[in-house]
Amino acid sequence: MTEPLIYELSSPGRKGVSLPAVDVPETALPEGLMREELPLPEVAENDVVRHFMRLSQLNYSVDTGFYPLGSCTMKYNPKVNEDMARLPGFALTHPLQDPDTAQGNLAMMYALQDWLMEIGGFAGVSLQPAAGAHGEMTGILIIRAYHHDRGDKERNKILIPDSAHGTNPASTTMSGMEVIEIPSDARGNIDLDELKKHCDESVAGLMLTNPNTLGLFEEDVQEVIDLVHGCGGLIYGDGANMNALLGVVKPGDLGIDVLHYNLHKTFSTPHGGGGPGSGPVGVVEKLVDFLPDPVVGIVDEGDEAKPPLYGLITPEKSIGRVKAFHGHFGVILRAYTYMRMLGKSGLRAVSDYAVLNANYLLAKLRDTYKVPFDRICMHEFVAEGHWDDAPDIHALDIAKRLMDYGFHPPTNYFPLIVPEALMIEPTETESKESLDAFVEAMLAIAKEAREDPEILKSAPHKTLFGRMDEVQAARQLVLCCRPLYLDKPDNK
Repeated sequence: MTEPLIYELSSPGRKGVSLPAVDVPETALPEGLMREELPLPEVAENDVVRHFMRLSQLNYSVDTGFYPLGSCTMKYNPKVNEDMARLPGFALTHPLQDPDTAQGNLAMMYALQDWLMEIGGFAGVSLQPAAGAHGEMTGILIIRAYHHDRGDKERNKILIPDSAHGTNPASTTMSGMEVIEIPSDARGNIDLDELKKHCDESVAGLMLTNPNTLGLFEEDVQEVIDLVHGCGGLIYGDGANMNALLGVVKPGDLGIDVLHYNLHKTFSTPHGGGGPGSGPVGVVEKLVDFLPDPVVGIVDEGDEAKPPLYGLITPEKSIGRVKAFHGHFGVILRAYTYMRMLGKSGLRAVSDYAVLNANYLLAKLRDTYKVPFDRICMHEFVAEGHWDDAPDIHALDIAKRLMDYGFHPPTNYFPLIVPEALMIEPTETESKESLDAFVEAMLAIAKEAREDPEILKSAPHKTLFGRMDEVQAARQLVLCCRPLYLDKPDNK
């Protein structure tokens, strides 16, 4: 088998950058730092710019079109957030600086902790977790530490509804706890009778995604919480869907004990491409001492002559550090900017429009696409991507065909409790015009499924590459620098 060429655009002697004169004594690099078998490409600046510009033009992004990716909240990211994250005073600081020299950074983090406490109804917040699933694991570790601190070490079970986010079981297992699945009832709520069977002295807690992955608010949420609290367990709230609750419901007021926020979802910085994320954790008063180390606090209240002094504080019974330094500072800063720009009324409007847009799409599509749990939804809903009179068509075919209409597909095959699931989340940032265009495409595809099913089975037709073996494509990447030309069949 011939090895693929590496760095095809490289040409000896070309340079893409001119380094300034060295102003310190030259020192040889430590042995082994440079790998001889991995030569760096020699390319001109315009080659580099054109290469990455071409790649960017091949990408579908939230800046170029509607991204109805259910469960992921891929909404428009205001560019002012990016401007703030690039301010030298933030971008050029280092987490190992003396806190006295980074007071602006710490003041911002302290304010964000305070705002997240207010939004969620909590007594303490850690900004440290790096993403949503990381926040989940942190929350479960806090719950475990709380029970162990009380000498209640036999509680090792976490109850997880089948409508929860898919990372919940993994986070529980990684935390050394046992997963017990609780089924949903006919309306998409947690089955209370099944929940009651498992509420005993072995329960450490329940992980509650509310709204759940069906896009539905738990109608019996108070009874669910009371049942778990009644047997001595705690409630973990998966706050990934907080964009449906901002300014409407405070999870802490419902009785939720610990909750993570997805800053990269609810408060912009959409997480396409795998990151970065940020998953701060909020807790009620009795869990504050167990938060990860450190949190930002005021170490000197100051007076009229000087401002407060911020510093890093270690909670008394902390579970320890869960992330290097203080979390993903750039995402934290973007979320702070987003909140400052919107204010209290603006954050409430986020939820109002997220819910309105989702119910608008649901109303437009429910007569054409089966919705198994058809009631007022929150920020998203789940439809089935198949019909009895078009038996060869599946959710994947609909998703691939949507690409020909210029839309990113919704989430496919999740949650697992809905067959051929199409999980659709419009977010609050889409206009009625873009929603109507999406509806028109979905209705056209439903018609094609019956009249010309092959056009769906062979889609997409208008993308650079046709339908690929996605597993093989992920495992056998072809990484190259050569330009792609549409008139050359060997590029397919």
